[in-house]
Amino acid sequence: MSAVGDTKAITPPDIRFRKGQAPLVCLTAYTAPIAKLVDRHCDIVLVGDSVGMVLHGLSSTLGVTLDMMIMHGQAVRRGLKRALLVVDLPFGSYEEGPEQAFRNAARLMGEAGCAAVKIEGGENMAATIRFLTARGVPVMAHIGLTPQAVNTLGGYRLQGRGDDADRIRRDAASVTDAGAFSVVLEKVPEPLARRITAEIAIPTIGIGASPACDGQILVVDDLLGMFTDFRPKFVKRYAELGAGAEAAIAAYAADVRERRFPSAEHVYATASKAGEVA
Repeated sequence: MSAVGDTKAITPPDIRFRKGQAPLVCLTAYTAPIAKLVDRHCDIVLVGDSVGMVLHGLSSTLGVTLDMMIMHGQAVRRGLKRALLVVDLPFGSYEEGPEQAFRNAARLMGEAGCAAVKIEGGENMAATIRFLTARGVPVMAHIGLTPQAVNTLGGYRLQGRGDDADRIRRDAASVTDAGAFSVVLEKVPEPLARRITAEIAIPTIGIGASPACDGQILVVDDLLGMFTDFRPKFVKRYAELGAGAEAAIAAYAADVRERRFPSAEHVYATASKAGEVA
């Protein structure tokens, strides 16, 4: 089933029921204009805490706050009509316990207008996921490489190699049993992601995982080639807009310095009359 042309708003149960069907198309978005561009083509739009690195220049996601997620969630909400909006709960907003997680998830859903939240963690977050889903908060889980745990993991390393594969499989089973409607598998070996996808009853959404996953997600700025200094193996560049944008900025700067801009077509020859639109 293609997302293009559909107008009905997608819900978490819709995603859950897509297990094993046509692949789910997922992208991040952080602003209303980008949300409008991706809405027609995506099943899920994620306001990820990657916004801290992509738009705010942070070195990791750890400095992202709940207020930041709400602000960007509100912007993306204004640009969407049909795609399911999921927003990350940022580091420090849910790890303390289920009650803290519910308070912040409820605020996020109420103020940002998202239909679901995303939480990083597997077995260690199962009780929290169960608590949230029992109280009307749909949860997308996130296992494998979990960027909020970058200090514990020792960097952005491939997860699930060798004996560690059993841990990832237990995480996948735990979040499924706890009631998550889908799970992101990030940076795990392809055979492991393929096996997990076959083993669990909810859709898997891969990023650096496997083509066998039930869906795929990328950071939209990576897909568009907005930056030239970050090229992870799992990203396919569909454009190189960063280079084009820099070239356009350089051309503008040169025109201003050489007084080629503004030219006669860009200025007003006479003062506007009262009541006229300039």
